[in-house]
Amino acid sequence: MTSTDEARSLLREFPVVDGHNDLPWALRKQVRYDLAARDIAVRQDAHLHTDIPRLRAGGVGAQYWSVYVPSDLPGAVPATLEQIDCVRQLIARHPADLRAALTAADMEAARAEGRIASLMGAEGGHSIDNSLGTLRGLYELGVRYMTLTHNDNNDWADSATDEPKAGGLSAFGREVVREMNRLGMLVDLSHVAPTTMRAALDTTAAPVIFSHSSARAVCDHPRNVPDDVLERLPANGGVAMVTFVPKFVLQAAVDWTAAADENLRAHGLHHLDTGPEAMKIHEAFEEHNPRPIATVSTVADHLDHMREVAGVDHLGIGGDYDGTAFTPDGLGDVSGYPNLLAELLDRGWSKADLAKLTWQNAVRVLGAAEDVARDLQATRAPSNATIESLDG
Repeated sequence: MTSTDEARSLLREFPVVDGHNDLPWALRKQVRYDLAARDIAVRQDAHLHTDIPRLRAGGVGAQYWSVYVPSDLPGAVPATLEQIDCVRQLIARHPADLRAALTAADMEAARAEGRIASLMGAEGGHSIDNSLGTLRGLYELGVRYMTLTHNDNNDWADSATDEPKAGGLSAFGREVVREMNRLGMLVDLSHVAPTTMRAALDTTAAPVIFSHSSARAVCDHPRNVPDDVLERLPANGGVAMVTFVPKFVLQAAVDWTAAADENLRAHGLHHLDTGPEAMKIHEAFEEHNPRPIATVSTVADHLDHMREVAGVDHLGIGGDYDGTAFTPDGLGDVSGYPNLLAELLDRGWSKADLAKLTWQNAVRVLGAAEDVARDLQATRAPSNATIESLDG
């Protein structure tokens, strides 16, 4: 049996829980949520990284769908609600393959049924518009993690890719973390500054996650996790979910991306634009500046390092599919997870290690957040604090 055969066999028992997929935003951008125009029941290779046939081929058993909206988009709250509605429509449209999941028990039930547990994560604290009531509303609608920032600071937390303002978390930001703990919503530290990571770890009563981040020591990009933070995960119980984005995992790609981003801005486009015009400009740039290619091995290097620093009980996978223009060789879409597991098997990872990486750690961390919430709700009322009352 080849390593890939072994990987596929393991995934039948312990499928991948992927921490971050931007399909809902891609559906908004491409077809304004016309799900018939991008029917994920059939392969959508020309348009998307994600569809049900390729999720099945990749051994995906649970997916956190990102209900992301850009931090500079007017009306972040209604736009986030539209993203949630998109996920709900997807689940309703494909009941044989997708099952709504709100708890760790729901994830296990979906696995037993052979369906893909569908969870939601809000990407960026701007999605609550400085309102703890809105945070509670998102939880009631099914959101089970919130990334504290996206690429820009918000009023109470510093982003990894913006100029520091809050010093990590403001007093209101710490209250957001406490209220997330009380609800059972996972605190996601992808995208945040290291100062924010440390402040959140100092504040939280529940395990945290990184829904799609890799190791800063292996690739020096501000979106990755420093070793001193990875070292804190065992005491916290949290999980860091490695991402596949080449500009976060391959140092040569970091440098190339900086030049490519500047080229997009010079053409009057946002550096994160992945639309047709932007991609044509990228392709023209790439003709004269060959793009460094990340591989499955590149991603495995991050996991090897993260296992050494944080331990295998604190690792997961968050590919960021449909949220990136480029992908590593061998991980071109959601069907590629067996290739990563095969590489790790060849590096000596045991099947028990891989079961933790793919399924067990992610299910455990959500269950642990639920346990903390149950205890907190017995002693703590919902917080009605405002940013004005706490931050002045």
